[in-house]
Amino acid sequence: MRIEKLVQHFNSKIFIYFLIAVTAIYTLAFTLAFNLKDDGYILADWLINYEDGGFKRRGLSGSFFFILQDITGFSLNYIVYFFQFIIISLFFWCYTKLIRYKVTDLLYLSLLLSSIGFVGLLNTVTYVGKKEFIVFLLFTCFVYLLDHDKLSKYKEYIFCLFLFISTLLHEVTLFYVPYFAIALYVKNGKLEVRRYIKYFLAVIIPAAAIVVFGKNVNEGMSLEILSKRGVHPTYGIFYWNIDERQYIKEHLNEYLLYFISLGISIFHIGYYLKYLNGRKILYILLIGAFIFSFPLFYLAIDWGRWMYIHMILIIVLFAMMLKKGDSIYVYEPITINRKFYITIAIILLSLLYRVEMSGSGFTFEGILYRLFVAPMELLNKM
Repeated sequence: MRIEKLVQHFNSKIFIYFLIAVTAIYTLAFTLAFNLKDDGYILADWLINYEDGGFKRRGLSGSFFFILQDITGFSLNYIVYFFQFIIISLFFWCYTKLIRYKVTDLLYLSLLLSSIGFVGLLNTVTYVGKKEFIVFLLFTCFVYLLDHDKLSKYKEYIFCLFLFISTLLHEVTLFYVPYFAIALYVKNGKLEVRRYIKYFLAVIIPAAAIVVFGKNVNEGMSLEILSKRGVHPTYGIFYWNIDERQYIKEHLNEYLLYFISLGISIFHIGYYLKYLNGRKILYILLIGAFIFSFPLFYLAIDWGRWMYIHMILIIVLFAMMLKKGDSIYVYEPITINRKFYITIAIILLSLLYRVEMSGSGFTFEGILYRLFVAPMELLNKM
């Protein structure tokens, strides 16, 4: 009875709003901090350009920002942050609009609390400010329009154009395009292969052009060009000279830990799907989306990042399947049963562990560690 009294007034929707606000503020604050210190990964990734050697992967954004700097005279740090701020804020705003009149429950909240869900941003600060937020924003807007029956054929082609541009901004877009097809299937309840083709072509064409014609990220002049424009990264993507497959082999014991995190996440998503209609086909489609991203895990070392992107897109996708309510505070009251205890166990485990971007795929340095243990360790050192 005590547990029932304790949880009967817990509103999962209000808690989700709170989590969105905290995560958004945290993400925006640390993105600014990284930009101001000329971070070689978060800021510099947006400043890869075509001026040094011509056409290359991710180079569109840097050339665009150079033009803006020439026009405005503003610092690149602030120009880039302005666009990061807009993209990140719009993602959280669109996601809030998507779930506003949805009936949320404890199990859906548990997805956001996953170590590679929204809490992943709080656990691993290097997730902030990266270009995958463009994909998050595009997909969330796409799902919102689908959910409200506002996705016309004209808008579909607009999204294909945005996907084309997004692939030129970061090739990661290619490996997550299946989620757009899955969202269409979830909405319409049928496979429409011909309809999906344009989405895949929108990312495959620019990706193929990058493979065939693309130059190196740094053709030798990038650092000099940035220095003249007031940005001085001392590490990061412009210094990157690592054989990533060899790196994974040399750190195999650390990378094997990712399979623990992956196993927990698969169980978590599988348990959620247990309570959805048509879950068998959705199982297959989600497995297919994960397999489609395998080249990322083979070619690049950021395994935690690739898993995190999957989870964020799944969280947005599943929001479309929530029941609709008549209030922005609507939620499903908690019932004390087997499902409740399993969900609580999943949440506690999720808060205990952390998935690093690259390297250790499982450590007991999750959000609970960061809230209660790390501050005490810091005080002891002081």
